[in-house]
Amino acid sequence: QVQLVESGGGLVQPGGSLRLSCAASGVIFSINAMGWYRQAPGKERELVARITSGGSLNYADSVKGRFTISRDNAKNMVYLQMNSLRPEDTAVYYCNGDIRSWRRDEYWGQGTQVTVSS
Repeated sequence: QVQLVESGGGLVQPGGSLRLSCAASGVIFSINAMGWYRQAPGKERELVARITSGGSLNYADSVKGRFTISRDNAKNMVYLQMNSLRPEDTAVYYCNGDIRSWRRDEYWGQGTQVTVSS
């Protein structure tokens, strides 16, 4: 009923920037919160950033001051601007949504690879 599709990943050098986008589509009555998680090889998936419908923000300590999450409510989209990227930011980044469709549920995108390497 609901699909999340990420875009914008890729290979970037240390210190560079990338912008991830996530589009939510389908039967959507309301979006309570959207966020970005990441999972590096051999590690658990972790929260990167989250934004609620009221605009409250939550960031992982490791990305504070470097990453910025934003959303376009009219387009059902969420973005992650990533600056000053480090090799340790390398991971698959997943879009997540707390969305009310026919029922309220948590949805995930398929993930987009971000690789930070020289």
